[in-house]
Amino acid sequence: MKYTDIFQFIIIGLFCGMASLTEENYLKVLYRLSQDKQEIAVKDIAEQLDIKMPTVNSMVKKLAQKKLLKYEKYKAIELTEKGRKAALYILRKHRLSELFLSKVMGLGWEEVHDIAEQIEHIQSELFFNRIDKMLGNPQFDPHGEPIPDANGKLPVHKTFPLSDGIIKKKYKLAGVTNHDTSFLKYLDSLGVNIGSSIEIKKVQDFDKSMAVLINGKVNTIFSCTVCSNLLML
Repeated sequence: MKYTDIFQFIIIGLFCGMASLTEENYLKVLYRLSQDKQEIAVKDIAEQLDIKMPTVNSMVKKLAQKKLLKYEKYKAIELTEKGRKAALYILRKHRLSELFLSKVMGLGWEEVHDIAEQIEHIQSELFFNRIDKMLGNPQFDPHGEPIPDANGKLPVHKTFPLSDGIIKKKYKLAGVTNHDTSFLKYLDSLGVNIGSSIEIKKVQDFDKSMAVLINGKVNTIFSCTVCSNLLML
């Protein structure tokens, strides 16, 4: 597909209208929180979005009226099946956008998130299905996060943090849990990206830092924090 065709579809997507950006951002946060903890409270959402609790409370009630979540005062907030599907669709759009920006536009994995945050609110299903097809129906984004398919199904990705690895074993980087620009740039400086091989040479007992060999070439030391943010196969 030519670049002119790509931008034509972007324009079509933009003019197909955008749903409430705020609602979609809430659904994304709710889904992420549901994966990290069993019970979600208004204060958890407020902390994630850096918004005052009364404002969050108002939006939660609005989403409950739309049957996107279950909410009762003083009880945990839960996404309904409708809300879960909506959240997964937003994640699909975001992660496809990140991969498009990386593979087609040539942006680094540390550059794609903020732009994808804008593209994900386009409501044209045609637009994202075309991106999906153009990219060969990918399963994972540039950070190794699973991309929901058109039916909302997530590919299985059985990974473990490098911090759980064994000395003298070689692993392949499948994803990162920290998407901060500074962290990704740090990995870039070492030539580490998705698919890189990392061999554990030594583990320090006092702080669990690791001496590693990257791609059979670069020797370096990873802190325990770095190791815990690298997902391996």
